[in-house]
Amino acid sequence: MAAAGAHVTVFDASPRQLAQDDMVAHRDGLALTTREGPMHDLSCFPDGRFDLVFHPTSNCYAPEVEPVWRECFRVLRPGGALLAGFMNPDVYIFDDGAQERGSLVVRHPLPYADVIDLPTEELQRLLERTHLMEFSHSLETQIGGQLKAGFLLTHLFEDRDCGPPGTGRSRYMPPHIARGRETQRLEPLSRSKAGGSASSPGYPCGTPC
Repeated sequence: MAAAGAHVTVFDASPRQLAQDDMVAHRDGLALTTREGPMHDLSCFPDGRFDLVFHPTSNCYAPEVEPVWRECFRVLRPGGALLAGFMNPDVYIFDDGAQERGSLVVRHPLPYADVIDLPTEELQRLLERTHLMEFSHSLETQIGGQLKAGFLLTHLFEDRDCGPPGTGRSRYMPPHIARGRETQRLEPLSRSKAGGSASSPGYPCGTPC
């Protein structure tokens, strides 16, 4: 996230990642602030704090994604921009083990969640590898959720996996989607549904993921 004056704030749930960011900033003389917390709760920042929020492909680790978009909208100034990426939800229908062997085998219904759709033994093996739990999100909650939060869609880009494009799932579809969005001055569409009032902030409360 970047505020006026090009000062960058890195917000992450991983203290190890933030320590790495601090090390690089110190080494290269960068103006960088790090803050730790979950992506759905940006309450440490005031409304309208940032000019730009860069949200990489990371909300696959959030059980719910619409609270993330509401918080992004809240901390952006009017006219600020959100650059966000996410996984094509269709990639989660495939069996990971088969993909590692070079085959695409349909296995899971959508929406997908490691903690729900994997057998206990397989889930335990992932946890032993310190694997972060993943969750798929529909286009309705990814794109529609941003629109409901108050964003305007300005750009859309589909991308394929790193490496040769003829390998793996990239042979058949782009697994990644990136979007550019700007905040608007109108109230989010979800405000009336969330019970907002004229005396409350113009954004719905952040619901814990």
